[in-house]
Amino acid sequence: MPLFHLVIIALIQGLTEFLPISSSGHLILLPHLTGLQDQGQAIDVAVHVGTLFAVLIYFWSDMRKAMLGLPRLLMGRADTEGAKLALLLLVSAVPVIAFGLILKLTGLDIYLRSVAVIAWAMLIFGILLYWADQFGETTRSQKDWTLTDAMVVGVWQAIALIPGTSRSGITITGARFLGYNRHDAAKLSMLMSVPTIVASGVLLSGEAMLNADLALLKDCGIAAALAFVAALFALTIMMRLLRTVSFTPYVIYRVILGIILLFVAYA
Repeated sequence: MPLFHLVIIALIQGLTEFLPISSSGHLILLPHLTGLQDQGQAIDVAVHVGTLFAVLIYFWSDMRKAMLGLPRLLMGRADTEGAKLALLLLVSAVPVIAFGLILKLTGLDIYLRSVAVIAWAMLIFGILLYWADQFGETTRSQKDWTLTDAMVVGVWQAIALIPGTSRSGITITGARFLGYNRHDAAKLSMLMSVPTIVASGVLLSGEAMLNADLALLKDCGIAAALAFVAALFALTIMMRLLRTVSFTPYVIYRVILGIILLFVAYA
């Protein structure tokens, strides 16, 4: 695959995975609107691995606690901060994994990969994000995260399997409706991405890697590295801006893009 194509894919995935504007929607739109070849599952897995390492590094303190607490959790104990965090993250991933398997096994995921679906999802869930952000309370923080909240926001996360919804956007929406402040709603969303990305990577990587040759593996490495840099940059900028700026700029972008895509879809 040409380097230019890899750069575009990696930048789209890296910059949009953690911004509430839908990475999957943008990646599906790329071949639709430009005529470029679909990148395939192997490249998809690679760029997701790149973004996974970005969130692991940025939130290393929290992720280290969760990883150290995982062995204790596997012994049936969630009596430490790390074990509790590991439990909450795993619970939050259950709905999206279950829904993802249903879509994959039934083939319904293919029917969702259309410009019209992405357009409506951009608009509807963008407006919902605005509503939650502007009118949701800000009385709770990460330390208030409970098992019930993890499951509730996990159900919101499952909706992100509709392209154009945005995994980060919908989980932030769910957390804001539960009263979490902007910064911690975004932080919880990013932490929840780790088991979700790992699960989707495992689901997609088997067949993709079996069919990969040396040239494709090289492309995967380049794409993963570029996605990592782009994701770390986007994550750093967004988390800093959230101390002073709302999610409104992202909502405006979603609404404008959604309207344009509606014209494209129904013209």
